[in-house]
Amino acid sequence: MKLYENGVYLVNGTKLIEDNALAPAAVESMTGAGADREEAAKNTIAYGILKEHNVSGNMEHLQIKFDKLTSHDITFVGIIQTARASGLEKFPIPYVLTNCHNSLCAVGGTINEDDHMFGLTCAKKYGGVYVPPHQAVIHQFAREMLSGGGKMILGSDSHTRYGALGTMAVGEGGPELVKQLLNKTYDIDMPGVIGVYLTGTPQKGVGPQDVALAIIGAVFDRGYVKNKVMEFVGPGVSKLSVDFRIGVDVMTTETTCLTSIWRTDEKVKEFYEIHGRSGDYKELNPGQTAYYDGMIEIDLGEIRPMIAMPFHPSNTYTIEELNANLLEILDDCEKRAEVSFDGAVKPDLKSKVRNGRLYVDQGIIAGCAGGGFENICDAADILRGASIGPDEFTLSVYPASTPIYMELVRNGAAADLMRTGAVLKTAFCGPCFGAGDTPANNAFSIRHSTRNFPNREGSKVQKGQIASVALMDARSIAATAANKGYLTAATDLDVDYTKHKYFFDKTIYDNRVFDSKGKADPSVEIQFGPNIKDWPSMSALPENMVLKVVSEIHDPVTTTDELIPSGETSSFRSNPLGLAEFALSRKDPLYVGRAKEIQKAQKALEEGSCPGDAVEELKTVMKTINEAFPDKDFCKNHAKDVLGFGSTIFAVKPGDGSAREQAASCQKVLGGWANIANEYATKRYRSNLINWGMLPFLADDGELPFANLDYLFIPDIRQAVKEKKSDIAAYVVKEDGLRAFTLHLGSMTDDEREIILKGCLINYYRG
Repeated sequence: MKLYENGVYLVNGTKLIEDNALAPAAVESMTGAGADREEAAKNTIAYGILKEHNVSGNMEHLQIKFDKLTSHDITFVGIIQTARASGLEKFPIPYVLTNCHNSLCAVGGTINEDDHMFGLTCAKKYGGVYVPPHQAVIHQFAREMLSGGGKMILGSDSHTRYGALGTMAVGEGGPELVKQLLNKTYDIDMPGVIGVYLTGTPQKGVGPQDVALAIIGAVFDRGYVKNKVMEFVGPGVSKLSVDFRIGVDVMTTETTCLTSIWRTDEKVKEFYEIHGRSGDYKELNPGQTAYYDGMIEIDLGEIRPMIAMPFHPSNTYTIEELNANLLEILDDCEKRAEVSFDGAVKPDLKSKVRNGRLYVDQGIIAGCAGGGFENICDAADILRGASIGPDEFTLSVYPASTPIYMELVRNGAAADLMRTGAVLKTAFCGPCFGAGDTPANNAFSIRHSTRNFPNREGSKVQKGQIASVALMDARSIAATAANKGYLTAATDLDVDYTKHKYFFDKTIYDNRVFDSKGKADPSVEIQFGPNIKDWPSMSALPENMVLKVVSEIHDPVTTTDELIPSGETSSFRSNPLGLAEFALSRKDPLYVGRAKEIQKAQKALEEGSCPGDAVEELKTVMKTINEAFPDKDFCKNHAKDVLGFGSTIFAVKPGDGSAREQAASCQKVLGGWANIANEYATKRYRSNLINWGMLPFLADDGELPFANLDYLFIPDIRQAVKEKKSDIAAYVVKEDGLRAFTLHLGSMTDDEREIILKGCLINYYRG
C-alpha cells in the first residue's frame, strides 16, 4: 500500500501521475492537453455529485440539499422532537426510520417500544417510512431500498456509507438532519478528495474487512483522509463483487473521512436489477484527467487476513504477524488499555494464550459490516461439516436484513451454520455498540462489526467488568470457529467457496414496512411514552462567560462512547435529562456532579438570584474578576444576558467514532457552554457542539494554562462571535488575580455563529 505525499492526476482511469514539475508534460503526452489542476479537480466523481446537490452557487462554500434521510431508534426521537420544537409540519424529503438499535426492548420497561410507536406515528403524521424491529439494520435497508447512482443520503449514524452503490452518503449528528427536515442546508467548505486506486485481485480467503482494516491502519494516525472524500477508482474495483465493495466502504468511517464514493460498473447495475430498482443505477467514472488531493494505491493481491486489536480499528496487524509475535503484541495492548482505563481495570489478554496459540472466547458476524449475504455464505462454506465445540467459544451470526436471512434459509447456508453450533439471530446492531452478546469478564471476542472501542462489547469498566474486542473478517472468524476458538486466518484453510447467487425477495418489506409514499396525515396523534421528554429550555449566549473546567482528559483520542456511553444507556436517548446522568460516566464519574454544581449558578441567575449564593466559591471568583474588570460591575448586574455561568471540559482530541449528537447535548443540558480541545477528531462532533450552542474552542498544543476545577473568565464572548474573531481573550481565575491566555474558535459559517448566539439550533429556528 502506498500513500502519495502530493496530489495525483488519474489519467484515463488507469494511470497515476504524481503532481510535481514533470506532471504537466506527462499528462500532456497521454491526453494532448496540459495538466490544469483546478479543472482536473472538477473531474472527480465526488465533485460532480456535490455540484449537483449544492444550492449556494459557490463550489468553495457548499450548501447541500440531500435526496433522502435515514435514522434509527437511538436517534430519530431526538431529531423529530427537535424538528417539532423548531416548526416541523411534514417531512419534505423521504425519511426512513429504522429500528435496529433499541430493538431488544430489554432495558427500562416499555421505553424502547414506546420509542418505536413514536416513530410509527410520526411516519404516518409527517409522511415517512417506518421499518419495524428485526427487519433490517439501518444501512442494509438503505442499500436495498434507498440508494441511487449520483444521489446523496444523510443519516444520523456515523456508518452512513453507500458509496459502493454510487451514492454519496454522510453520517452526521441529529441536528444536521433537523436542518434538512426544515428545508435548510448542510453547510461545509468543499472537502478535499483522496483517491483510492485499486489493482489486483484479493487472495482466496481474504475478505472486505481485511482490506478495510489495512486501509484504516495505514491512514488513521496520519489523518490522511480526515474530513475528506474517499473516491475508489482503478481496475481493481471491477475485480470485487458488490458485497465486497460494500464491506470495504462501510468501514471508511473509521478512517475519519467525510464520505466515500466508488466508480460503478455492470456489477453495480446488476445489484440494482436484483433489487428491482434498475432505474436507480447510474454509471459513474472520473473524467479523462482527474486530480486528487492525495492517493492511496493498493494492490488487493497483497492484502493478508487482518485483525484490529483492542481498543481501536486502527490498531491493526496481519493475523500472521500477531501469531508470530503474540505475547509482545498482547502486552502492548494491555499497556495501552491501562492508559485508556486510568488503571481502573486491567485486561489480561496474555492469559488467552494456550499452548502458544491465541484462544478466542466468542465470534460475532453482524450488522452493516459483517451481516452481508456473501460474508455469511462464505463463513458457512468454511464451517460446513465442522463443529464449534462444547467449550467457551460461541459463534453468533446476524444477517443484516430479513431478505438476506430468507435467502440463507433457502440456499441452505443457514442450516450449515446452525449444525455447527452457531446461533443465527435477527437483524440487530447491538453487537456493534454494546447491547448484545456481552461475553464473560476478561473474555476475548472477535467480530466482523464496525468498532472495537472499550465497552463496545457491553462490559462496564466502572463496575470492574472488562472484555476485549478485536475486529476481523467473517471468513477468518469462521476459520477460527472451525478450529474451535483458536485464532486462524481463512487463508490457512483450503475451502471450496460455493458463491451462491443472491435473489432478493422484498415480500417481508411489503407486508411489514409502513411507507406513506410521502403523504403526511396531520390527523394522526403522536404516541408518546413516559420516557419521551422535551428538550429543556436553553439560554442565549451571554455577553460574558464564567466557565468551570469540570473534566480534563489527556488520552490521545476521546471517543463519543467515552463522552456518552452506548449499550443500555441508549434506552434513555429519548430523555435528555435522564441520559445526561450517564455523561462521561465511563471516563470521569465525577463529571456529572461537578457540572450540575456550577449549573446551579446559571439557574440562580435566570431566576434573578445571586449566583454566589447558589455556589459559594463563586463569591471569591467574582471578586477577583470584578477587581480586574471594575467597569463591568458584575456584583450589581445579575442580568443573565450580561453574564453566564457553566462548565467546560478539556480533551486532547474528542469526538472520534459515532455521530451521536448526545455526546454534545448531554453536556449542554448539564450546563455546558463549551469544549476546549487541541483538535476535534471529526467534523460531525464539532458540528454537534455548535448545533447545541456550545463553543468549540481550540487551545494551543503544549502545557495548558489551566487545570481541572479551575475557573475561566471569557469577557465579551458574544461580541467576539458576532465580529467573527478567531482568537478569543480568556483568563484563568487564580487567588492572586487573572492570568491571560488565548483560545481559538476556528472558521464558522454565519449560520453556525447565529446558532451559537441564540444558544442552540432549536432557539435559532424558533427565531
